[in-house]
Amino acid sequence: MSLFRKIFGLKDNSEEHIKSEERGKYMPEIKLPIDERFTINFKANGGKFLYCENMQEVHQSLKNILEENKWSDKYVLVLDEKLKEIFKNFDLNCTRKASESTYFLSTCEHLISDDGSLLISSNQIAEKKLKDLPPNFIIFATTSQFVENIGEGLRGIKGKNREKIPTNITTIKHFKTLEEKDFLTYGSSSKNLYLLLLEDL
Repeated sequence: MSLFRKIFGLKDNSEEHIKSEERGKYMPEIKLPIDERFTINFKANGGKFLYCENMQEVHQSLKNILEENKWSDKYVLVLDEKLKEIFKNFDLNCTRKASESTYFLSTCEHLISDDGSLLISSNQIAEKKLKDLPPNFIIFATTSQFVENIGEGLRGIKGKNREKIPTNITTIKHFKTLEEKDFLTYGSSSKNLYLLLLEDL
């Protein structure tokens, strides 16, 4: 851009529309929308993502998951009474014993965009540890549950539960078997996880 253009504020359209791939290596990254970042990170963690525009699609997706894995007649751990009502047409073999169940059907507190993890608390898992829950998870969540990071998620939990803040708050991040354990994954419990995400915004 010439000196006269800088002084008089004349715009050079060719410089205005620089494509992202032509940006310098020291330029800040273009930040993707929160839902896109979550999807990319969630899939990188090994999660299976099913986007649903309405409850009919949620029911169809759950039906497909149960048929694909042959879980229709297996015991399911359901700790949330609202979920039993939402999926009452499925005649699920519900149990409250983790040891006899094949999969866990639950909600979550928030979907963490920065690392593709799910924030859960005692509202979903009571006082159980992740390692004591079944290896297969089906999580029902909505697009309004996206947050940037864990800090924002924790503030959201506190804001929703002012009278009694839930305990046992943790994240589920590893959704595939970890072949090689290192110090970053030590103590984490990997789960085969399906996310049924309902559009509610």
